[in-house]
Amino acid sequence: MSVNMNRLYIDLPEVASLLSLSTATIQKLVRQSEFPPPRKLSAQRVGWLMREVQAWAEERPVSDLPPPPNTGSRKVK
Repeated sequence: MSVNMNRLYIDLPEVASLLSLSTATIQKLVRQSEFPPPRKLSAQRVGWLMREVQAWAEERPVSDLPPPPNTGSRKVK
């Protein structure tokens, strides 16, 4: 029997990787109450709910900055 279940929790390195931010930046945002706090999974383990991380990402404002260089996007002239 195969179970296809979306992951509920992710750890700090994966949160940082998914958002293209450093782990230090994620920790800073949590301390400043600007990012969802981790959930206690066991005595020594925490994780972030994937849906909370996704919701946070979707709430970010749209940028008026051009894309960074070397992304394959055409440059704004």
